[in-house]
Amino acid sequence: MTSHARGARTADYDFHLPESLIAQRPTERRDASRLLVVHRESGRIEHRHFRDLIEYVAPGDALVVNATRVMRARLLGTRDSGAPGEVFLLRPLGEARWEAMVHPGGKLKPGRVLHVGPGFDVEILEVTERRTRVVRLLTGDLPAEEAIERFGHVPLPPYVHRADEPTDEERYQTVYARERGSVAAPTAGLHFTPALLAALEAKGVRRAELVLHVGAGTFKPVEVDDPAAHVMHSEWFTISEAVAATIAAARASNHAVWAVGTTSCRALESAARADGTVAPGQAETSIFIRPPYAFRAVDRLITNFHLPRSTLVMLVAAFAGYDLTMRAYQEAIDAGYRFYSYGDAMAVV
Repeated sequence: MTSHARGARTADYDFHLPESLIAQRPTERRDASRLLVVHRESGRIEHRHFRDLIEYVAPGDALVVNATRVMRARLLGTRDSGAPGEVFLLRPLGEARWEAMVHPGGKLKPGRVLHVGPGFDVEILEVTERRTRVVRLLTGDLPAEEAIERFGHVPLPPYVHRADEPTDEERYQTVYARERGSVAAPTAGLHFTPALLAALEAKGVRRAELVLHVGAGTFKPVEVDDPAAHVMHSEWFTISEAVAATIAAARASNHAVWAVGTTSCRALESAARADGTVAPGQAETSIFIRPPYAFRAVDRLITNFHLPRSTLVMLVAAFAGYDLTMRAYQEAIDAGYRFYSYGDAMAVV
């Protein structure tokens, strides 16, 4: 049998997670969630709360957040037969057309229509190579964006086994969300409160807001044995001149750049130059960060706990080291941390 480096195969990222640790609802207070602090140099692991993050971020550091806003991408309705159906919007294609996932796929074929609400229908146009659908939103005089917000549902992840509730409209959104376009939340940012952000600013921490619109592919597991054979999903991001300047200023003064979430990390590393500065602009990225990887722009990482065999847990392993990441995950499981989107957080320092 051929040996391989630890962390080089998809199976290396398997771990057993008790179903009871998958968070179904957020904590009562955003910053009351737990925070596992992982020290890369020493291998030390601390158990704190998210509000304690302020003790680790130094004055002059740059805190880079993803200011994308989650849209109400789940459209539930009825087919002509009266049976239920669902269209999950993925990305706009122009002229009221969207790429979408549908259920049931065998029934929602080209030519079929899903009736979502009064004056709001979704017409199935074609099947893509990825087996998704191209659909057209028929909203009459109502602007499509307004129809989506009025009739759509919060796109809770598949491991949240309940229907969305009114509280999810606020809690599955960061407090700084501003630019609508994601179908999943950048969950590491869900723990921040206005008070915590104000305290960080008062301490002299520079906050920078980029935008990366999170796609449904973020939940897609790696199904091949060799991660190099995995086809990575692409996501659109934009980094302004001001954000690039903030990061450059932090670097020039030997301060750390903190990526809040894997989405911010992917955007920064996609735009990073060889010297660690970040180029402003907008683009689509399909970067797949996994061991071994040399980070150029990111010095610290704040993230939630991710699915086994996912590209996101591989990104964390690339940053913290494979062995330390898997030890941290096991310690979090043993200590009863809450996992995934509405779960607790980890800071890798």
